[in-house]
Amino acid sequence: MADTNTTPSCANCSGVWQKSGTTNCWSSPENRPGQPANCPSKTSPDIIDESFTEYRGDGDDARLARMAARVEGLCYQKMPGSDAVVARWTRVEDTVALAKLMGWTKVGIATCIGLLEETRQLVTILEAQGLEPASVCCKSGSIDKMELGLEESDKVRPGTFEPACNPIAQAEILNRCGTQMNIIVGLCVGHDMLFAKHSQAPVTTLVCKDRVTGHNPAAVLYGQNFYYKRLKTIPLKVEE
Repeated sequence: MADTNTTPSCANCSGVWQKSGTTNCWSSPENRPGQPANCPSKTSPDIIDESFTEYRGDGDDARLARMAARVEGLCYQKMPGSDAVVARWTRVEDTVALAKLMGWTKVGIATCIGLLEETRQLVTILEAQGLEPASVCCKSGSIDKMELGLEESDKVRPGTFEPACNPIAQAEILNRCGTQMNIIVGLCVGHDMLFAKHSQAPVTTLVCKDRVTGHNPAAVLYGQNFYYKRLKTIPLKVEE
């Protein structure tokens, strides 16, 4: 059972951010507002220190951390004649930039069958950028869901052949291809976890599956959104 005295709650800093535009961890040492009760910088200093020691080293994690930080800086630009800073790169461009900075050329794509056209377009972009994409569909093997121990009623369309997703195979096939980074394009929740767990290469998500919002799950988190209000007041019922 988690210790509630040390469980991090950085979400509570939202009020501080809204009020002052900064938080304790987003300020210079001489101008920092106070830390919240469960600030991880205060409750887990050992982990914080160990992680920064890793970043300062020469290993793969350190290099990836540095290149990711470089991409973060590159994806913004200053407006001419102004101090304003605006974003200039999309997530696709961020992903391509990271691959180039890391020296990765072989890029795997674990795609949902419902986003094959989006994956085709992504492949075209990656190839145009000098990368070598390899894509694997979630339905590889085409095995009916019933073979997983599910009931006919568990299917989207009971009474029809409905293949099960196969994220472990997606990962292992890309492992065999020797991909250096893998991109998730629309895998279901849970399937994306299995893919990331079994992938030997680092994994990033380009498209997060959300069937209702056009794959924009953040839409649910905005205050005036119907789903946001509903989920705050009505328990989500899941039949076991």
